Amino acid sequence: MTLQRSVLIAAIFTALAAVWWFDLAQYLSLDFLQAQRETLTAQFVQNPVLIAGIYLLIYVVVTALSIPGAAVMTLAGGAIFGLFWGVVLVSFASTIGATCAFLGARYVLRDAVQNRFGDRLKPINAGITRDGAFYLFTLRLVPVFPFFLINLLLGLTQMRAWTFFWVSQVGMLAGTIVYVNAGTQLAQITSLSGILSPALIGAFVLLGIFPLLARKLVDVIKARQVYRGWTHPKQFDRNLIVIGAGAAGLVTSYIAAAVKAKVTLIEREAMGGDCLNSGCVPSKALLRSAKYAHQLKKGSAFGFANVSGQADFGAVMTRVHEVIKAIEPHDSVERYTDLGVEVLQGEAFLVDPWTVAVTLADGSTQHLTARSIVIATGAAPVVPNIPGLRESAYLTSETLWSLTELPKRLVVLGGGPIGTELTQAFARLGSHVTQVEMAPRLLMKEDSEVSEAVAENLQRDGVDLRLGSRAVAVENLSDESYLVIESNGQQERIAFDHILVAVGRQARVDTCGLQNIGVVTERTVVVDGFLRTNFPHIFACGDVAGPYQFTHTAAHMAWYAAVNSLFAPILALRGGLFKVDYSVIPWATFCDPEVARVGLNEQDAKEQGITYEVTCYGIDDLDRAIADGSAHGFVKVLTVPGKDKILGVTIVGEHAGDLIAEFVLAMRHGLGLNKVLSTIHIYPTFAESNKYVAGAWKQAHKPEELLRWVQRWFAWRRG
Repeated sequence: MTLQRSVLIAAIFTALAAVWWFDLAQYLSLDFLQAQRETLTAQFVQNPVLIAGIYLLIYVVVTALSIPGAAVMTLAGGAIFGLFWGVVLVSFASTIGATCAFLGARYVLRDAVQNRFGDRLKPINAGITRDGAFYLFTLRLVPVFPFFLINLLLGLTQMRAWTFFWVSQVGMLAGTIVYVNAGTQLAQITSLSGILSPALIGAFVLLGIFPLLARKLVDVIKARQVYRGWTHPKQFDRNLIVIGAGAAGLVTSYIAAAVKAKVTLIEREAMGGDCLNSGCVPSKALLRSAKYAHQLKKGSAFGFANVSGQADFGAVMTRVHEVIKAIEPHDSVERYTDLGVEVLQGEAFLVDPWTVAVTLADGSTQHLTARSIVIATGAAPVVPNIPGLRESAYLTSETLWSLTELPKRLVVLGGGPIGTELTQAFARLGSHVTQVEMAPRLLMKEDSEVSEAVAENLQRDGVDLRLGSRAVAVENLSDESYLVIESNGQQERIAFDHILVAVGRQARVDTCGLQNIGVVTERTVVVDGFLRTNFPHIFACGDVAGPYQFTHTAAHMAWYAAVNSLFAPILALRGGLFKVDYSVIPWATFCDPEVARVGLNEQDAKEQGITYEVTCYGIDDLDRAIADGSAHGFVKVLTVPGKDKILGVTIVGEHAGDLIAEFVLAMRHGLGLNKVLSTIHIYPTFAESNKYVAGAWKQAHKPEELLRWVQRWFAWRRG
């Protein structure tokens, strides 16, 4: 704590102690004011400027220190100075005093509060930045809210002091006039409670609620403006239409059918979307075969001689497609039809905000109407504008599954999760893989030691890593293809048989006629916190809306899209729709070693200015990892300094994607490392690493002073 802050706190406590010790509050009572009214008025007539100045100063001090008596001071303003000058003096004195209290709370307490409750205060600070002036004005209008409490609490937020000052000045004016006017009739007042009758309080409450009602009215008017030029159907064929049958669309339609809504699900390609057909499922099947190929090379480490094997790439890809077929029934037309969902396979196009035209496989077209529509069209691979690339028959994560022969020389563009997973898979299956990444390291969203661990393993697998290298062009000659890269000002040509583009994915916003009706899109479909587009009855979820492109996040968003779209009128009665909760989102990269994360890592915490402690446990020390020959990796936990509250966890190593689940549960339900430590974990398992990292935190925070006293007690017990 700085010297200035200490002095300020000491001054505040001294002033408050003086008020209590000398019983100064007696001079801020109604009885005292009524008894001294004539004397004070006479002094004002003799020395108007001096008395007004003293009054202003006392009012500011009373308000700044939150001393009870502001109401009596306001009455005194009317009694001594009359209505006009009383209103002027009280208006400025109360605002200046309130702003002093606001700034005092900010200077003394805000940093400590923000450091301790930073995550919880983020949405509040965002709301204050966006709508703070509006809500402060409303609170100032309603006298049932203690003004001193408003001053102190808002000082802990990010509201600008000038905004607080002028909004308070305007918002308190109505109440000031009422009290000052009452002060002019001081002789008739018997108690402070008599100033504000129930009818007058009711009027103030209505006055305070009015801006909220007005805002709602403005929202309704804006919503109706969006529909201008469109004819609203008198009735609807369905309650809900869902466009896209990936994870987001499937879960949305499943929920709708479960609550007995009439729902139609439209998919132009294969059911299950990218995850089933070209993403999560096939890639993990390919990675499993690649891991097996890698394990064959390690037979001697497990006591086996003459272990050998060569990957049959055609058979590997056959297995991949068999895995897809085995999982297909979970996402099939038949299953969802049995669940009560009408499934149409065809091209959807928004004719108007409520009507979807579906072109079916036989060329016929159906027009469907629904009260609500959910857009869940997913995302597609980004293809960068590199000269010659589009002429090179490039592969993406969607098209590589048609390969039947192993590429001898494969270039992978991209060092993110998709590029890294596929790089390792093809390298272990026997391709010579060159991975090109423009950034200085792989997996840029992870901490640097995570990137290093993954890069080292890729290099052990024979991958030629080209980090900090920019793809300049693709040269397609008659007998050879080359990727031209540039690094440190030098260019180099890399020969390849196939090139795989894995530089990210972009939302499919150019499908189903969104622009035709005016749905706002940028890089994604623009949605609010409730997943509504600019059309309040049209929602979007999953990869097409962001902000995360994970299957599990798409399913998470789908619940909000389904419930908000189907039950909007009922939810309005409870105060509004459900806002999507992105507070605890886990993810994993399924390379070897696996990387899993939830919450903050160190680079995120530093960028956001969040203070943290780090506790790390090396999995190389774990009994089960040693027994399995997988003794590598670590569990890293970020916590609030001095507390066991978990801010984020990164796990690198075998089964990281499974191990992270315990921390996801802990963070979601506010459980700290002490709870993890007190939970029994089976021995010997990889899950024990979670307990051991909690134990490492506990060891670092043991009560040294208490232990010294305990040591003395034991010594005394020994005699």
